[in-house]
Amino acid sequence: MHILVIEDDAEAARYVVKGLGESGHVVDHAADGPTGLAMASDRHYDVLVVDRMLPGLDGLAVIETLRRDGNTTPALILSAMDQVPDRVAGLRAGGDDYLTKPFAFAELLARLDALQRRGQPSGSDTVLRVADLEMDLLSRTVQRAGRPIELQPREFLVLQHLMRHSGQVVTRTMLLESVWDYNFDPQTNVIEVHISRLRRKIDKGFDIPLLQTIRGAGYRLCADG
Repeated sequence: MHILVIEDDAEAARYVVKGLGESGHVVDHAADGPTGLAMASDRHYDVLVVDRMLPGLDGLAVIETLRRDGNTTPALILSAMDQVPDRVAGLRAGGDDYLTKPFAFAELLARLDALQRRGQPSGSDTVLRVADLEMDLLSRTVQRAGRPIELQPREFLVLQHLMRHSGQVVTRTMLLESVWDYNFDPQTNVIEVHISRLRRKIDKGFDIPLLQTIRGAGYRLCADG
């Protein structure tokens, strides 16, 4: 998953971001309400983790603004406020779940997995296929012609984006916006590095290459090679 954590407590943020990263997720972090709102509005995330008490704009206001603007990204509220009226207020503001501090990290992971499944549009596929390449979004596994392919978290997200846009040209900017963090340097060659790794993993040893470089435009994953 690509997750945005909006948390002003530096120690808590490090704990959550580190744990989510070690669990195979790609995580961005915002340390205040206005920054978190801007990031959640400008980019696609699978799930939001929002602290309730934030500087500049509290977490409930962040979620209310997103919902008012039509943003339906599932949001988990983290808060030390554990009374029933507090939880009710969080859910009524547009939060999808409410977890009180302190919490067990395993429970946080389980709740985020549940929110991602719940956030899948009705009837949407959880398995992507291009030719004999298959990606399971729930188990986060990839295989080609039945052969398992091990991918790093960002490689998985790059391939997911390419598979969702199969047959279309995907630009570097599109990949940077969908996979890398909010302030990532657009001049870096990180896209080329990840594309090269992906090409070795999904095309090497197969008769038909699927991943194409469109010179001067971007990249395309094409079923007919």
